[in-house]
Amino acid sequence: MSEQSEPLLLIERDGPVAIMTMNRPKQLNALSIALRTEMVRAIRELSKATDVRAVIVTGAGRAFSAGVDLKEAGQSGFTLGAGKFSDGGDLDLARAFGACPWPIIGAINGFAITGGFEVALMCDVLLASSEAKFADTHGRVGLMPVWGLSQKLPRLIGAARAKELSLTGNYLDAVTAERWGLVNRVVAPDELMPVAKNLALEMAQVADQRGGQGSGLAAERHVAARTGLLADALELAHPPQSGFLEVPHKTSCRRQVTGAAPKTPPLNSRAAPSYW
Repeated sequence: MSEQSEPLLLIERDGPVAIMTMNRPKQLNALSIALRTEMVRAIRELSKATDVRAVIVTGAGRAFSAGVDLKEAGQSGFTLGAGKFSDGGDLDLARAFGACPWPIIGAINGFAITGGFEVALMCDVLLASSEAKFADTHGRVGLMPVWGLSQKLPRLIGAARAKELSLTGNYLDAVTAERWGLVNRVVAPDELMPVAKNLALEMAQVADQRGGQGSGLAAERHVAARTGLLADALELAHPPQSGFLEVPHKTSCRRQVTGAAPKTPPLNSRAAPSYW
């Protein structure tokens, strides 16, 4: 069955918990325009749902997400930043996640690379499979982080460690990510979703005790952005003016911002994903 006949985004429900699964496993859940649009639409709908109290975000296959689909970008050109297309399609993942009133748990099942790493950082809590790996390869492919990574990552793990990841592009394994405070816990691959669901249900029970009112996370995220306690992604990390970062039509994404050298895998890996 072709990718076009498969839903790009799977939405499941387990009582008050919604599970959002990026579903491009052959492309390591690379963030195409269509997938990002679906994610924004889904998270906005779940934010308004009266019977949702928590959200889990994960990926199908061996990746959480390997980042923005640079193959698509190199062929047709598209926006890497935030904003809306003329047809109304909304691509602003950071704003949609930030406005969600429910706690968002990132269940990191595999590779979370660059743009995929940024999506993980949009979540309130991260749980990781023992097979999870994180990497920031913006510098290797000549791109700028526009969803808050440059602000969020150093505040979570410290400036020096964040610099190490961003300046080398190396992988961060799940155990080290837990030790550095990036993820709350590491579990076996087959335990990831059960643990994530149990945690989400516990959070949902607290929301019910408040009479179904939102947790105030959206307001807290906004205040945190203003005060610098978390990511000021929307104000500081987005490019100025429209917030768009355009990829020239049919040009190499490896050089589209800084003229960086051609893409190379992280130094501590022999087999890096082809989508960054």
